[in-house]
Amino acid sequence: MRYFPAEFEPQSFVQLIFPHPQSDWAPYLEEARGCFVNIANAIARYQPCLIICDDVERVQTYFKSHENIIFIPYQSDDTWARDCSALSVIDETEEEPLLLDFTFTGWGGKFDASCDNAMSSSISHLYGAPMKKIDLILEGGGIETNANGSLLTTAECLLNPNRNPHLTKTQTENILKKEFGVEQILWLNHGYLAGDDTDSHIDTLARFIDTDTILYVKCEDKNDEHYEALKKMEEELRTFRDIEGEPFHLIPLPMCQSHYYNDERLPATYANFLIINDAVLLPIYNDPHDNEAIEICKKAFRGRDIIPIDCSVLIRQHGSLHCVTMQFPEDVSLRVE
Repeated sequence: MRYFPAEFEPQSFVQLIFPHPQSDWAPYLEEARGCFVNIANAIARYQPCLIICDDVERVQTYFKSHENIIFIPYQSDDTWARDCSALSVIDETEEEPLLLDFTFTGWGGKFDASCDNAMSSSISHLYGAPMKKIDLILEGGGIETNANGSLLTTAECLLNPNRNPHLTKTQTENILKKEFGVEQILWLNHGYLAGDDTDSHIDTLARFIDTDTILYVKCEDKNDEHYEALKKMEEELRTFRDIEGEPFHLIPLPMCQSHYYNDERLPATYANFLIINDAVLLPIYNDPHDNEAIEICKKAFRGRDIIPIDCSVLIRQHGSLHCVTMQFPEDVSLRVE
């Protein structure tokens, strides 16, 4: 049997991939790097941060302090650590962690991802846990666990023909239950964000913050293109039950106003927060709803500091704070000097 630790449980470290000239950040590289530095420094206040670098010496110059920050070399395609990093489970038979290395195809073949797909296996010697290759296209941003038998995801992503077209819904569910040790899959059939390349990753829409609470994006503007889809998503969330048959506690987050870059609407979302030890890193966007989102999170995350980080540059590449990070549970150590 396996156990899939939730993000709100104790962690060992968080992993980032630093922007480089060959990534899609090139047109505004220094601005993007500044955002990544802010994220890394915030993490390092609470726990170690592992940064994967195309050039370690150059990346180190961006940091005034290297305390709690580890730099390792690897040439990636891009920087979406959430989706190309290994996922951690606990093998309860062996009583030890196991890293699952799923296949990453650049969100269904939209972008070249060969180096990103090979990253986890290439740096596997750094982790204090064995790694297993899983023959399934899956991104970390596409699933959420409540650490009590439930896995939350979207049909638009996991059942998309560009992921695993040879699998039925039932077959996909069986693989997820086996690999993550969960008892049920909660499928959202509604909800999306304009400008999202991921085919509606769950971490842009709805998130577990404990075993029975979900923070989700709610749109109040009937003139916004997202209103109907997010209203239907909210109705779906209300029907979900945990493995004991109890409804989840639902807390709405505000929908950001429309943000554009080069005439394209961007997927700005407050649901793309990162939970770490004793804190939550919350993406903000110089948006009129930023303060409201901060206050909601202060009430929802009792006992954790709320660290707002301007992620306006991240959404230009159609992702945000959670998308560029991957946490590892406390059972997974780092084998670095």
